[in-house]
Parts: sequence; structure tokens; C-alpha cells
Amino acid sequence: MAGLLLVIVLFSRLHAAAGKDVAAATANALTLQSMEHALHLDIALKANQWLTEHPALIQPAVYYYRLYYVVIIGVLVWVFVRHADVYVKVRRTLVAMALLVLPVYWALPMSPPRFALPGVVDIIAEHDTLGGHASREIGSGQNLYSAMPSMHVGWSSWCAYAVWSALRTSHPRSASLSWIFPLGMAAVVLITGNHYVLDIAGSAVLLVVAIAAVSAWGHLAERRHARD
Repeated sequence: MAGLLLVIVLFSRLHAAAGKDVAAATANALTLQSMEHALHLDIALKANQWLTEHPALIQPAVYYYRLYYVVIIGVLVWVFVRHADVYVKVRRTLVAMALLVLPVYWALPMSPPRFALPGVVDIIAEHDTLGGHASREIGSGQNLYSAMPSMHVGWSSWCAYAVWSALRTSHPRSASLSWIFPLGMAAVVLITGNHYVLDIAGSAVLLVVAIAAVSAWGHLAERRHARD
């Protein structure tokens, strides 16, 4: 567990240091918007407008966006304590996701819709009671240009994968319900103006690649062990 905490701290610091090129981030966002338009996926503005027209849903969306860290920690501890048989696999998947996404953030800075799409309201900055004003501040210590992929969706998907891995044999229905969490997060990051549709798709790809990488590493380790 201590090793995992170290990885998380290093990831946070390296993530914060990545993607500082505002011009490149804006250019990449415009390219992504063009791709979404060609694919008829350019719904970020309409989704954001829908939320502004339903003010009763704004605070629930903000809390869903902000407090997902509680779910990540809870799932990690739960798997560690109650499902040790899958803990190593899901922990490695979490680490693999962190290692795989950092080069993307360094190589492909991306402005979120709230910065790069005219008309989008920065919902988190406008309505957050947990210090969301930093959402707008370039010098806030955050990486504001790492929209691709969305790690809110990525980490939420990891939570679902961890629960599914732990329960799919004993409680298959409950295991399937875990995927509601990342689906809800996908909707929230879209309507709050934080991500594009393709950012969400990128998160799904990241999880799949991380799972494949961990599986391949496991098979390689087994072969080496068999040889010894």
C-alpha cells in the first residue's frame, strides 16, 4: 500500500508539471472539435447548455465531480481488505493507467471545452463550494490542459473494474451495476464543460490498454517463473 501511495504522489506531481503549452493545448482542442464535428459527436456545448437550463442538477453534478476521490479510496481499501485475491491485479492496473497516461499529457496537451469552446459555462468554477475558483486560475498548481483523456472517467472506470473483478463470480448482478458509476461520471464531465466525447472514449481505451498490459506482464512473469 505504501508503494501505491508513492506512485500516486509522483503521478500528481508529474501530472501537474505536464501540458503547460497553452497555444498547443488550444490548437489540439480545435483539432479535436473538428474531429467530433465530422463524427457528429460535437455535443459538448449542447450538453453544457442543458445543465445550465436545469439549475437543480448543478450542485449534484459538482459534488459527483469533486467527491469521486472518496469512492476511489473506498474501493481500493475494500478490495485490499475483503478481496485480496484480486487486489494485486487491480492495483497493477491502477499503476499502469498512471504510467500510460502521463506521456499522453506531456505529448498532447488539450484545452477543455470550458476554455476552448465559446459559450461553454465553467460549471465547477461558478458553483463549486470546495474551492472551484481554481478551475480558472492558470497558476493554481493544477494541470488545466489535460483534457485527453479524462481521468475523472478513467479512475471511475477503474473503480468499476475493481468492483467487477471482485464480485463477478459471487455477485454478478452487483458487479455489473458498478459500471453505472463511470457512466455517470462521463455524463458529468460532459455537462460541466470539462471534457469532450472523445476524451471519454480515450479513458475507455486507457483502461483497456492498462488491463492488457497487466495481463501480458502477468503471463510473462509466469513464464519466467516456470523456467526457473
